[in-house]
Amino acid sequence: MAFAQALIIAAILPFPEAWVVDFEFRIKSGGRPYVVCMVAREIRSGREICLGRQELLALKAAPFDTENALFIAFYASAEWSCFLELGWKLPKHILDLYVEHRLQTNGIPRPKRDRNKQKDLVQSGKMQKSAGRDSLLAALALRGLAHIDADDKEEMRRLILTEDNPSPEQSRRIILYCRSDVIGAEALFRYILERGQIDWLRALWRGRYTLAVARMEYTGVPIDVLLHERLSANWPALRHALVVDVNRIFPVFDEHDSFKTNLFAELIIRNNWAWPKLPSGALALDNGTFDEMARFHPELRPLYEVRSSLGETRLTGLSIGPDGYNRCLLSMFQTVTGRNAPSNSQFIFGPARWMRGLIKPPAEIGICYVDWVSEEFAIAGTISGDERMIAAYLSGDVYLAFARDAGLVPADATKHSHPEIREICKILVLGIGYGMGPYSIAMRAGVTFAEARSLLALHRQTYKRFWQWVEDTLATALFVGEMQTAFGWRRLVTPNPNVRSLQNWPVQSLGSELMRAAAIAGTEVGLRIGAPIHDAFLLVSPIDQLSADVEAMRSIMRAAGETIVGIPVRTEAKIVLPPNRYMDERGIDTWNKVMGLLHRVEVRAA
Repeated sequence: MAFAQALIIAAILPFPEAWVVDFEFRIKSGGRPYVVCMVAREIRSGREICLGRQELLALKAAPFDTENALFIAFYASAEWSCFLELGWKLPKHILDLYVEHRLQTNGIPRPKRDRNKQKDLVQSGKMQKSAGRDSLLAALALRGLAHIDADDKEEMRRLILTEDNPSPEQSRRIILYCRSDVIGAEALFRYILERGQIDWLRALWRGRYTLAVARMEYTGVPIDVLLHERLSANWPALRHALVVDVNRIFPVFDEHDSFKTNLFAELIIRNNWAWPKLPSGALALDNGTFDEMARFHPELRPLYEVRSSLGETRLTGLSIGPDGYNRCLLSMFQTVTGRNAPSNSQFIFGPARWMRGLIKPPAEIGICYVDWVSEEFAIAGTISGDERMIAAYLSGDVYLAFARDAGLVPADATKHSHPEIREICKILVLGIGYGMGPYSIAMRAGVTFAEARSLLALHRQTYKRFWQWVEDTLATALFVGEMQTAFGWRRLVTPNPNVRSLQNWPVQSLGSELMRAAAIAGTEVGLRIGAPIHDAFLLVSPIDQLSADVEAMRSIMRAAGETIVGIPVRTEAKIVLPPNRYMDERGIDTWNKVMGLLHRVEVRAA
């Protein structure tokens, strides 16, 4: 026991204080937190601060040293959102136990979320803390540590959600409940520290990202609220009209507007499409797979857009605050590659692409979608040390560069002189990035199986160093039982893994590290980032400073690319000024169709 205590003291020695902190709060859809109470405990002294809502509102600054102290929390971005709401200065040194728990368990199959509870958990601001596969409760239980009973937790969560004016006794119970999370978090901290499971340098870097997440969640994305209300009011009729329209070309919906897997399977066979399957042998029909397939089969785009719009909450479930901004939990570090995984129904970039047309800056505000260009190819080249891949990226057109390197086009070829070959090479390069084999590539590129095999062989011959690295990486992962990025994000490799997932993991995970670095730098210099979107950011700025902010963000992204990837990674910027709206090119046709249908539905109803 004495040794364990000495270890704790040594770990926190560089910091004058070490506070475990937890807030209770609730959030109305798309809004900012309504703070209920806070409990904080200093590890060295055992001093506790327990404050209710009115006491917190009366403070002009945080009741502890945010500049020098270490702050420990479970899902820390939730606490920092409360700091922002209270107007407190954000801390600098953070250890997020949720992230460290994810790090220790990443790659282990987890039970699915209880979707019935998820909405309430988001509203209470406790989705990651109160229940579920990565909650504080689950993290404590996994390690055999004492924790509050799940039913008691559920009861207190309901009280926090529903009681605007709690009685003195209810307030006391809420504080005690909040204190139980602090005690549990401290126990979890001691457990993982005593077992040497904290890499402090990298853990504090990950903690720093929680500040960026809080700032992005607090900012949000501006929405055309009036149009959203019109669409929501007419959604049943619009859904049916969309299904009838797309069913003329793709007869895969029944009379109840339900997507039928067996009809879609028949469609696949008739068109001789190669479609990814789950380990069970069933067709992979998630939105991500459908979207990916629509990139290779553009004729499928209308079906994808309609199908991904049909869920009960795809349109009406968007989280829009009273100020007209879309905000939701970004669910940081949720994927196996360490990326964010916000709710597809609540996040404006989650549902069908046509819905992104609802993004519209208000007067005097501009937005800009800033993304990296082919950064995954750049990462693959540098992480493998393949000089030809790096040169191909630096050439500015990776698809045409491969065609030249492979001898498929002359040295002076351009995308205008050889568009067909470039397109085939694009499908090949993208397909290899997703781990696709010759049959899938043949179907997508419109070439024979033998031609696809030859193209794959050319790719292996052209980028030998990359393919050797792929084989070495897979062999090492299977032998060692884990994979890790230079920044410390890792995944455990379980028996009988998905080899395609393992092959993609290093590139995708380094891509997520790249996003984190840019998000940290961008938010810390004061840029208002409304959302991260896979490999892009949406900036929200006053019009008179938008150009400067865009250039600053692109400069940060370029610097992050050179530092993490090792070469300059190109960026693109798409600026939208009022009264225009943001549009995704892949969703424009469906957007125009929906607007036409909306007009007809409203005329009939008038």
